[in-house]
Amino acid sequence: MDARTSKENYYLDIADAVLERSTCLRRKYGAIIVRNDEIISTGYNGAPRGRRNCTDIGHCTRDEMKIPAGERYELCRSVHAEANAIISAARRDMLDATLYLAGRDAKTGEILPDTTSCAMCRRMIINSGIQKIVCRIGESEFKVTNVRDWIFDDDSMPFKLL
Repeated sequence: MDARTSKENYYLDIADAVLERSTCLRRKYGAIIVRNDEIISTGYNGAPRGRRNCTDIGHCTRDEMKIPAGERYELCRSVHAEANAIISAARRDMLDATLYLAGRDAKTGEILPDTTSCAMCRRMIINSGIQKIVCRIGESEFKVTNVRDWIFDDDSMPFKLL
């Protein structure tokens, strides 16, 4: 019997290491894009290159305004981990790839059991050609989503078109 860690948890552990570079004061995310067992790119959430990070300025605007997680992203200084990983890769290398995403609470370091991509990142993931996303939801638990499901179950529309 093979006692090695699963491939999913191997790559999620790497994404978990990537999130240590995050500069967000609320939630830290790390993402890696893998195709044919080769890491194509990595990304973590933080301010755009050249701009000051929340860790540099010492506060989070969304925290100060008491904005709940998952809302009003336009007020956030950060580029999301998934977006940074996609920006760092060529589309031809992402076709049929898998994106692994890990998240932790910035204050407690606890794994975020609700880790998933926001609506904007989902659109970028769809356009990038990535085939599936694996999100860490526990120490060794994860959720696999086929990106195709995001295309056909379009949650960006308030109603179904006939």
